[in-house]
Amino acid sequence: MEWVVLLAVLLMTVLCLLKVNVILSILISTIAAGLMSGLGFTDSVKLMVAGMGDSANTALSYILLGAFAVAINYTGITKILVNFIIRILTGKKTIMLFALAGVACLSQNLVPVHIAFIPILIPPLLKLFDQMRMDRRAVAVALTFGLKAPYIMIPVGFGLVFQDLILKGVNSNGAEITLHEVTLSMLIPGAGMIVGLLIGILFTYRKDKDPKDTVKENKIKPEDLVEEVTFNKQHLMTIIAIILALIVQIITQDLILGALTGIIAMFVLVALPFKVLDRVMTEGISMMATISFIILVAAGFANVLQKTGAIGELVEVSISMLGDNKPLTAFVLLLLGLIITIGIGTSFGTIPIIAALFVPICLAAGFSPLATASLIGTAGALGDAGSPASDSTLGPTSGLNADGKHDHIWGTCVPTFIHYNIPLFIFGWIAAMVL
Repeated sequence: MEWVVLLAVLLMTVLCLLKVNVILSILISTIAAGLMSGLGFTDSVKLMVAGMGDSANTALSYILLGAFAVAINYTGITKILVNFIIRILTGKKTIMLFALAGVACLSQNLVPVHIAFIPILIPPLLKLFDQMRMDRRAVAVALTFGLKAPYIMIPVGFGLVFQDLILKGVNSNGAEITLHEVTLSMLIPGAGMIVGLLIGILFTYRKDKDPKDTVKENKIKPEDLVEEVTFNKQHLMTIIAIILALIVQIITQDLILGALTGIIAMFVLVALPFKVLDRVMTEGISMMATISFIILVAAGFANVLQKTGAIGELVEVSISMLGDNKPLTAFVLLLLGLIITIGIGTSFGTIPIIAALFVPICLAAGFSPLATASLIGTAGALGDAGSPASDSTLGPTSGLNADGKHDHIWGTCVPTFIHYNIPLFIFGWIAAMVL
């Protein structure tokens, strides 16, 4: 019985690596866990559905944020940003990379549009990247940093969703912690990502790199790359809607209310005509539906593992094997988190699974609630960068491969795995030791 958890997680990981749909992989693994624990098909599904309710808030948040992102994109305000980058940063390779990382950071917290900005911002810049002989792996590293680091360290936007998942995972499994303490627990692991970004941009990918299928072309004039856009009243109303959404989100600590405020404000302020509302909602749901359902099904998976008693028995075995050896325990838990998230491809979907497993082990080993939260958050974040199925890698590739010159695995997954998972692992282990 104690090996049910490991076998179920291994099955889920293998299915994901074999490119079986993530949701189907989790569903199959959930039913397998129930069957191995002595439950029937019906009881396994009932337990899974019962556990999905706890993550409904998170799923709805993603749907509304997707709609908000689509609404912002409809106004064309991002084209102004493209113009600025081309005109001001042409020829300034390092500064441009840091600027792209900064823009990606804003997409997670201040303007929570997630990866929706990448297919708009990056393709117009590809010819400029080639002319500057920029290594596209450096761009992938910069973008992935912005898609991950903010939600790890800052409890706003997607960061609020991520840290709230950690908070619920810790508090519902026998420990007590506040959202503020969760934020503090993730600062050290987040610092590891900053180190990875600096190494990638300043050292690993600093050299000039000729683009694939290089041909001699006349130098491209920056002004020829994008369409001219003049700042107008529609853009001003969009900025006001974004500010209102951020204010409501911070005051209420509720991402649903923040996103809903932004969407309503966009139409009340006539940043968008009311007739496109249905299209905005439909495209928003389409954009974020997959990750929302992954979170729901993952929560159901965690519930089956908890209610069957398999986790309890695995905890007892783990405690007897690891004892109170904190360094070894932290290492093993982080390694397990890396394997799970590489398979699932989402930090958010991993948290409900590993929290139920990690908290009892951490309490038995003598870790503080801060250290426990740090281990859960780091283990969840590990593998998001580098996973072929992760938004943090699929997003950058969608923009960088618009002209067919960028490889998803070797151009995005491998570089981001090296530059973020290794420092995250090291800094997460340090955080567990010192907090």
